[in-house]
Amino acid sequence: MSNDLVIDGLSKSFSSSSAPVLNNVNLALESGSCTAVLGPSGSGKSTLLRAVAGLEAPDAGRIVLHGTDLARVSPEHRGMAMVSQRPLLFPHLNVLDNVAFAATVRGVRRRAARTDAAHFLDLVQLEGYGRRPVTALSGGQAQRVAIARALAARPAILLLDEPFSALDAELRSAMHELLAQLRERLAPTILMVTHDRDEAAAVADRIALLSHGRLLQHDRVDLMYSRPVSLEVHRLMGGTNEITGTVRDGVHYSALGDLDLPADTGWPDGPGVLVIRQESISIQDNTRNPAGLDLPAIVTDIRVLGPRRLVTVDASGITLHAEAPWGRPLRAGDAVRLTIPVSARALVPGQPDPGRPTTADTATAVMTTGRT
Repeated sequence: MSNDLVIDGLSKSFSSSSAPVLNNVNLALESGSCTAVLGPSGSGKSTLLRAVAGLEAPDAGRIVLHGTDLARVSPEHRGMAMVSQRPLLFPHLNVLDNVAFAATVRGVRRRAARTDAAHFLDLVQLEGYGRRPVTALSGGQAQRVAIARALAARPAILLLDEPFSALDAELRSAMHELLAQLRERLAPTILMVTHDRDEAAAVADRIALLSHGRLLQHDRVDLMYSRPVSLEVHRLMGGTNEITGTVRDGVHYSALGDLDLPADTGWPDGPGVLVIRQESISIQDNTRNPAGLDLPAIVTDIRVLGPRRLVTVDASGITLHAEAPWGRPLRAGDAVRLTIPVSARALVPGQPDPGRPTTADTATAVMTTGRT
């Protein structure tokens, strides 16, 4: 699959900030893909999107669309359409004419432009809304019109700048489903900015994680969670379990035990921090697994997370977190056993921060017998 958009060494600074807002960012979007640019506030997400759109001039680097450097191409000629948090519809035009606007500006006859616009309104499930004033629309309907207007312009790249963040949870979920349907029917190439990990995982093929203007990792959604390249990525993706230890011959040794690592880890012998997603740890009754593939632990705290519970346990002096569904009683002080699939174990360099309240680390690796 070819790359539609290539961002090469992009850097940008503002006089109001001592540090670069974007620092040598490299990113490639495959044709028909959806990439979510994820990161905390101030990480440079929106600046990156505005630079791609031509609304910010980078200090260094290139933005290349279908092999053409866009450095001297004005925003209106870049073949891109942007949908932002606010729909920004034209209040003096009805719904149909809002969607037909791009075609009308190109000189398409009004009737043909409206016929085309009606097709895109159907795609966003607003058939029959064309004659309505935009002031009569709900927030979700207005955002659907904004998406239809952007798609009707037939952009090479569809840019989405946190378009669903102002909607309630139910509407956001409906918009995610709509976006999936549009991708299936039209296969647009999408670059989307969001600060919401769950949203990024729900709508995107790949996530580009930014922090302080640096691209930390750009990978498939599943690999961003299961194979982070650093502790910072693990933490920004919501991971909480970090265990300092030593790797030897494909085994991670720590106070938690000697844990086999996935065959694809390829980690050299020496220090390594084992990271494990809390969703990957299952909590069993306090009965020994005959194969020995579990770890004893004591429940120390339980916190409700809607339909699930975040369970904190002490395992051989290591604090771990696991998510458990409702359905079985769990209380602080219960003795349990933990099962950690080999595929859920990942290694990153560095040392966990001793001050982090969400995890405990072991200063010295302990050699034990019996691999898990």
